[in-house]
Amino acid sequence: MSIHTGNYHKTNDFNKIVLERRSVKVYDPQVKISREEMREILAEATRAPSAINMQPWRFLVIDSDEGKQKLAPLASFNQTQVLTSSAVIAVFYDAHNVEYMDEIFNKAVELGYMPQDIKDMQLPQARSYYASLTPAALRDINMLDSGLVSMQLMLVARAHGYDTNPMAGYDKERIAEVFGLDKDRFQSVMLISIGKASKEGYPSYRLPVDTITRWA
Repeated sequence: MSIHTGNYHKTNDFNKIVLERRSVKVYDPQVKISREEMREILAEATRAPSAINMQPWRFLVIDSDEGKQKLAPLASFNQTQVLTSSAVIAVFYDAHNVEYMDEIFNKAVELGYMPQDIKDMQLPQARSYYASLTPAALRDINMLDSGLVSMQLMLVARAHGYDTNPMAGYDKERIAEVFGLDKDRFQSVMLISIGKASKEGYPSYRLPVDTITRWA
């Protein structure tokens, strides 16, 4: 078994990252991603945008054999990805992410990203805005932001030389509890398998731009 402590085959080539990305179903089970590199991947993914920079996404990285065996029964027809990948990243959003609002704004000032007077103006507005949201509206915002970070995570993984596959076919109702998380607070978004493909993913047809686009 080879554990990679550095980047596998890192690239900054836009075409390789975006246009050659494939959804991979079968991985080389001998390739493991070090937790150090996984932290790099996650840190780079979290440069994705989010509403008022609230960053509601949370990650559960399942990279141990024990964790994968626990996840496999929940993953229905996605068990091959679970069992052969280097890791599966379960993406959640934190329904209580407003608890981090002060930290986010205060750190922005401390690091010189935001002037104090702008923080003093925007923070009360942000609190008022989030307090006014219905549960459905808050869920919509958090799901959108979590989708943005998930796509960015897959592109970052590709830049590090790894392959991925986003998965919705699993037991979203049970996954938080099975892994000891508060299911009311941590809402499941998707699973993303990551590793090195042992079988290349297939290209897929995309609708023409003229079919999906209107100009105004």
